Amino acid sequence: MERNNALKSVTLLEIAKALGISRTTVSNAFNRPDQLSCELRDKILAKAKEIGYAGPNPTARMLRTKQAGAIGVVFGESLPYAFSDPVAIAFLQGIASVCEPAKVSLLIIPMAMSKTALNTIQQAVVDGFIVYSTPNTDEATAHVLARNLPTVAVDRPDLHNVSSVSINDRQAAYIAAAHLINCNHKRLGIIAMEMRFDGYEGTVNAQRIKTATFPHLLARLQGYQDAIREAGINPDVIPIEERLNREDGGFTAALALLNRTPRPTGILAMSDRLAIGALRAAETLGLDVPTDLSIVGFDDIPLATQIRPRLTTIRQPLVEKGAIAARFLLENVGQTICQILPTELAIRESSGIAPKT
Repeated sequence: MERNNALKSVTLLEIAKALGISRTTVSNAFNRPDQLSCELRDKILAKAKEIGYAGPNPTARMLRTKQAGAIGVVFGESLPYAFSDPVAIAFLQGIASVCEPAKVSLLIIPMAMSKTALNTIQQAVVDGFIVYSTPNTDEATAHVLARNLPTVAVDRPDLHNVSSVSINDRQAAYIAAAHLINCNHKRLGIIAMEMRFDGYEGTVNAQRIKTATFPHLLARLQGYQDAIREAGINPDVIPIEERLNREDGGFTAALALLNRTPRPTGILAMSDRLAIGALRAAETLGLDVPTDLSIVGFDDIPLATQIRPRLTTIRQPLVEKGAIAARFLLENVGQTICQILPTELAIRESSGIAPKT
């Protein structure tokens, strides 16, 4: 205990006296290393370690600078999902690409830990929040907004009076569906990501759509239906299977769709992971893609070009979305900025002309 107390009593001034330099120079070694030569900084850090100085007190620094040096990312899924889903990984990479040079830390708050997440949001020592792909009924977002800290919403076009970064999901999905329709596909099936944060997997009915709580996913469904309706097809007759966003979910959803009579000739999947599962299902059933069945995904994750056949999909700027959200938060404090990022249809070998029947 005596040793710990001694460590706590060491100050920047003592290091400065030991080295015969100013306290400001010692402070720069910890807070503004670019102001010093590498040789001088290493000398200061070595002396600090020698006499037991652990570094600046983060609480004191926050009180002095009025900055915590960290941002919170409220994540609409579980923590394992955040580090395994290709879309989430790319988004976090984008945030990190901005935060690391700025020496800003990330606090990831997964909504799956609901009570813990709410407590963390209320108590988090952060300079602001990024709210990513959360349902419009969640308490977490309300708690974030109640903090009155700078906030950027991602994939939440329904949130107003906060900065936001998103794509036009409805328009992008429309383009995906129009592509299949222009290839003469009239018998379509849709594989949807979860419409509500309740773990449901099964066939989607009108009530399920009406009570959907993920605005960007509902927009994708509406985009599909816009193109279908425009082609003179009643969207109500198009079967929809909802699954959690995993390859095995796409597999079982595609099996359910392809065992229908008449069998769909085209499948629209709300994510590439679901679409890749649908490709596996087609192979299991002995269907050739795209001769017997066309499949279109959404996101353009790296695996979309690595599988065979390569996946036709909607490309969205995943890394850029995270980077722009972080930049908005760090550089535009006090301003409300909304940016819609571009998407495009990447046509590859998983889609083609509908089979003649």
